[in-house]
Amino acid sequence: MNAIVQPRASQARSFSTVFLIELWERFGYYGMAALLVLFMVQKLGFDDPKANLTWGAFAALVYAAPAIGGWIGDKILGTRRTMTIGAAILALGYLLMAIPSDDLWLLFGALGVVVVGNGLFKANSAALVRRIYEGDDAKIDAAFTWYYMAVNVGSTFSQLLTPWVAQKYGWHAAFGVCGAGLVLGLLNYALVRRTLSHVGSVPDDAPVRWGSLFAILGAGVLVVAMVAFMLQHREIAVALVYLAGAAVLGIFGYLIAKGEAGERAGLVAALILILQVILFFVFYQQMSTSLTLFALRNVDWNQGLFGIHLFTWLPAQYQVLNPLWIFVLSPLLAWTYTRMGRHGTDLPIAGKFAIGFVVVAIGFFIFGLSGNTAVAGKVSSWYMVWGYGFYSLGELLVGGLGLAMMARYVPARMGGFMMGAFYVAIGISQYLGSVVANFAAMPSDVTNPLQSLPIYTSLFNRLGLLACGGVLLAVALLPLMKRLSATHRGAGVATGSLETVADER
Repeated sequence: MNAIVQPRASQARSFSTVFLIELWERFGYYGMAALLVLFMVQKLGFDDPKANLTWGAFAALVYAAPAIGGWIGDKILGTRRTMTIGAAILALGYLLMAIPSDDLWLLFGALGVVVVGNGLFKANSAALVRRIYEGDDAKIDAAFTWYYMAVNVGSTFSQLLTPWVAQKYGWHAAFGVCGAGLVLGLLNYALVRRTLSHVGSVPDDAPVRWGSLFAILGAGVLVVAMVAFMLQHREIAVALVYLAGAAVLGIFGYLIAKGEAGERAGLVAALILILQVILFFVFYQQMSTSLTLFALRNVDWNQGLFGIHLFTWLPAQYQVLNPLWIFVLSPLLAWTYTRMGRHGTDLPIAGKFAIGFVVVAIGFFIFGLSGNTAVAGKVSSWYMVWGYGFYSLGELLVGGLGLAMMARYVPARMGGFMMGAFYVAIGISQYLGSVVANFAAMPSDVTNPLQSLPIYTSLFNRLGLLACGGVLLAVALLPLMKRLSATHRGAGVATGSLETVADER
């Protein structure tokens, strides 16, 4: 008797499954991220430098871990399985943070659980999106822009909700909300997981290797203990992230040296764009550090329009402006990419990066110039609205397309690992961003908004100038990127590869 062949789910249904689990995972992460620096400053009594650098070390570890998780998904457990296990561990981490205790070892242990969970989840969810659209390169930019929107739909709700919960019911209740959201996401995924049954890496189609699974979970427990220790000794965490970055760079060099001409060109192009992404995420890190503390001390929380009071912000809630703008802008950009690709007028990713740095510079100059109209050291909330708007457009053009860049240039057989390598680069920039934020760290004797305002606006103006440097770098590299893309594309066409870059001009 012939076996009944089940029809494959459409690309849209498969993508929506990953979209939703990513949405809930980001709900948890960004809900926690909105609060953690303020929690350390206001509840635990950390000074600005200690809070910024602790957050930076944690964020660096969070983003470095997916390099290992991507390899586990590619080679051992399977992409789908590893993503699901990672999501469950993340939920556990946030629920541990909900325990009503201010013990630092408990907090740092819970953050260690988050690092392990994110390491297993993040690279593999992105790799699944790449595999869904493999062979359909014209849709990759649009798909990853929509995927990036999932990040921001989840964070929109959590960054509005968790500060309110923290104010009304306490910090730990707000952390509990982060875990509860991810539990809901896992329940939803259990109902629709069959839409991904045909998508994944080779181990997904083999029986579970229980010995390997238990070994990985055991290693995860050790990593939790190590992270808890390293967050008490940040220099070790930072050294580890830099070591991981050096290892990834070495692996890139090895693969470039051993690859065929077309593959080599693609990897060189990916490496150049990764370096630009590192610069971009220095700006990104300001949201959880200097911009949040600026909102706490130097922003008028009353939001008005034409002299009418609309509502009052909580300082942590200003971060929600970023996902709100991305939620508005993502469909417009996805439609634009699709339309330009259909008409053969699409810009190269390197060109989009250059434009991205232009609008990031505008955003930070808006923050910097806000001090010129301050009243008693407080600036209007509208500066936050428009500054975040320009910054967020830049984020979509650089951060949002970073994953699409990896999908275009990196061969599928190393997709999970290279997605992880991309996050290692982000991890490095997360710590660098916290170091930059400390240029606006408040001395203990500065308590007056009139004193703190020029410290923050000076930093933001310098960041605007740094973004202008990013523009010049991106423009200078355009001719080289054009040659590399042509070589990579030509090799893909000659071999019939599904991984060739489409419409890079």
